[in-house]
Parts: sequence; C-alpha cells; structure tokens
Amino acid sequence: MRFRAVSRFEKGGPRRSEPAPLSTAISLSLYAGEYMNTNRFALACMSLAASLAMPLPAAAHDDHGSMVVIRDDCDPNDPGWAPTGGCLRKEGDVNLAEFNFELTSPLSASVIGHQAWRMDPPYLEIEEGDRVSLRNRGGRVHTFTEVQSYGGGRVPPLSRGLVTAPECLQATNIAPGEKAEVGHLAEGNHHFQCCIHPWMRALIKVKRED
Repeated sequence: MRFRAVSRFEKGGPRRSEPAPLSTAISLSLYAGEYMNTNRFALACMSLAASLAMPLPAAAHDDHGSMVVIRDDCDPNDPGWAPTGGCLRKEGDVNLAEFNFELTSPLSASVIGHQAWRMDPPYLEIEEGDRVSLRNRGGRVHTFTEVQSYGGGRVPPLSRGLVTAPECLQATNIAPGEKAEVGHLAEGNHHFQCCIHPWMRALIKVKRED
C-alpha cells in the first residue's frame, strides 16, 4: 500500500506583540517552549505531519498482496454437519436445515445455494506476474478450482441442474483455516469455482502490466 504525507502550513506564526489564543499558547508550550520562533515552529509541524502520513487507496491491480477469502457461516453447534466433516468455525449462524432450504428456488431449475457460502471478492483485477493468496476462513472444506466454464461440482445434491465442470474431477481441497496461492496466470479472464459448492465463484481478470 502506498503512503503519502499530506500537510498544509500557514506562513508565519503568532507574534509576540499579539499574544496567541490560550489554547495555541498551551500547545506550543507543551511541544517545544513558550518562545519558539517561527522557523522552528514550522519544522516541528512538518515533522509531526510526516509521522501522521495518511494511506491512499490502491487499485486492485496495484496490490501485489491480492487475496480471495473463501467464506461460509456454518453453525458449529449444529450436529447436522457432523456426518459430512463437521463445522470448524468458532461461531456461525447457519444450521444444516437452513443450508438445505436455501439450495433451491421454485423459480430456478438449477441450484441457487446459500449466499453465505461465497468467494470474497467474487471479482478481482491483477497484473501479469501477480499472485493471488487464498484463505479458507469458513468451517467447511472447499476448493478454488480454475475451470474453462462455470458448471456443477462433484457432489450431485449440491449441483442440481448443472453439468459437472470436468476440472472438478481432480480438484484439490482447501481445509478450514488452510492457505493456498494462485500464480502464473496469463492475460485474460480466469474462472474459479468451488467444486463442492459450485455457486461459489470468482472471476480474476489479468491485465497486461503497464
């Protein structure tokens, strides 16, 4: 992240023949003495401003520390998760019954999925040569698999109405709390999805370095 000091100064300072307001006089006295001259006052202010440099926002493709966080919100106190690996979150608000209820919609022939199960962010821009860090902060196992086209995963009940993406047959699991990294991506759009929960998707756009 880039930093830039931002400071503004008024020329001159309080004159001895015109006493400064009480609050100003107290501040100057505490910092460097009641009779500090104008030049020393300006230098002191510059030093303080430099120590309080303000961060400037950086574009996504300028951030060489780009990260995608894999998220879910399973409830660790619900025993319903136990037969399929449990929930390793410390806290969570979604039990298995709620998760299953949100899988489908009467308005869709294909799976919808609980929206707490997601990639964050779902869209990211980077430059050629940049790497993307991954972190599973959920309580369930996920994958972050590059596919040519978004499709279904390897768990049929969670892929209703979708054709399984071929790449999901050899997808690598990312356990709760585990980290991974993606690199060596060519210019263009790259499609990633979870091959267990296929509505969890991310698009990484790789741009030519300026």
